[in-house]
Amino acid sequence: MTKQEKEQHKEKFKTNLNEFVKNLKNYVSTDSGEWTIKGFIDIYKNIYTISSDTKIVSKILEIHIFPELLQFAEKNGYKIVLAEHQNWYPDITLIDKDNFEVKFALDIKTTFRRKSKTAGFTLGSHGAYFKERDKNKNIQFPYNQYLGHYCLGIIYTREDFDDDLAETKVYQVKELQTENAQNSYPIKDKQVTTNITNLKAIASVIKDFDFFAIEKWKIASDKRGSGNTANIGSINDIKDLKAGNGVFSKLGEEWFDEYWINYGLATMVKNGKTIKINSIWDFLEFKGRTDLFIKVVSKGAKRKRKDQE
Repeated sequence: MTKQEKEQHKEKFKTNLNEFVKNLKNYVSTDSGEWTIKGFIDIYKNIYTISSDTKIVSKILEIHIFPELLQFAEKNGYKIVLAEHQNWYPDITLIDKDNFEVKFALDIKTTFRRKSKTAGFTLGSHGAYFKERDKNKNIQFPYNQYLGHYCLGIIYTREDFDDDLAETKVYQVKELQTENAQNSYPIKDKQVTTNITNLKAIASVIKDFDFFAIEKWKIASDKRGSGNTANIGSINDIKDLKAGNGVFSKLGEEWFDEYWINYGLATMVKNGKTIKINSIWDFLEFKGRTDLFIKVVSKGAKRKRKDQE
């Protein structure tokens, strides 16, 4: 496949994916912006509300939008392949039904707003499969077989509850009951805690969604995403995330790849001391390309050292 053909496939995928995410907000939320998911239902029609714990919300959101992803794939001629194991990359592989060489990686990334303007994700590992791109360790297909690596970002606001236990009530909803139904349904040895008229009376644990789709290198920072784990961190400003204004967005994907392949491994001698290279400024200096400092989107990057300013 020629470079031009690859770019054509990427442009088509990007256009279709951006069109797809425009409708997801209406799919998952009410007119007032609340999440349409209220909880789980059992065979007795009791509604168990869910916690706003990020891991729980993330998984349920993935399940919620998955039917829409299936429709997206069918409409645009892609086959969906899910990661075979929980910790494998990516969440979803989309393969052109007419050309097996055309593959795209799609990771679903969810997080909540912090102070209304910031949010952040981890963007996958910079470990084995990122470095050895022709291998398939912890990845569905070798990294270099994908034409593009995309994030489907979901940002939301968490509902604040005065009482943490309010998140995990059990409801019986009048509009779900038949005329002959009993007033209560068993939950082992205890009764339903609250009776309400309709489902809308149950408070959603999250609200006010933002959806966007972007290639992950365009929203990457030069910092790790979580502690000492080998995860690439994203930038944190929500406007910049949606616009793809990451640290490497003006430098290009090649610099993103080379920086993160060498992150924590390359060293340089500075003022007689050996230091690990863990900022984009150090890396460009190490490569003899301080002329590219002007192309770094510094807002999401680590601070320069004083001698680099």
